[in-house]
Amino acid sequence: MKKLVIGADGSGYELKEAIKKYLDAENICYDDVGAISVDDEKPYYTTACEAAKGILNGTYDKGLLFCGTGMGMSIVANKHKGIYASCVESIYAAKKCRAINNANILCMGGFIVGGDKGIEMVKAFLSTEFTEDMGAFTDFLKQTYTDIQELEKNL
Repeated sequence: MKKLVIGADGSGYELKEAIKKYLDAENICYDDVGAISVDDEKPYYTTACEAAKGILNGTYDKGLLFCGTGMGMSIVANKHKGIYASCVESIYAAKKCRAINNANILCMGGFIVGGDKGIEMVKAFLSTEFTEDMGAFTDFLKQTYTDIQELEKNL
């Protein structure tokens, strides 16, 4: 896996820092493009755009973005064709956004998700492959993903 891109605004900063400790302990390489402190006023939309562009240009495979609810980061990241950012609040959803939707950015909210749960969500996201354990739905999901990519070309 290439490097991850991660980032947060001030509202997601503490969650991001908890995730960074886990990534460091696991020797997972990442670049942090977000706020450098809880008081940093770098807006979520700037961070989300920077992360999305890094994935689209091939510098990163996947991203982890954090704001107050995770929704702002997700909305902005999804404005970029080829980005599939999922805002999740459970370990199950973090796994399924990869397995079912081939999400390439995981978004979480620092107001909603605590550090330990966030780490488990990141583990699920990073360890799951597209269509993993989907059985009879595998071909359907692969075709759906292809159809969505074609749809994006016409937007």
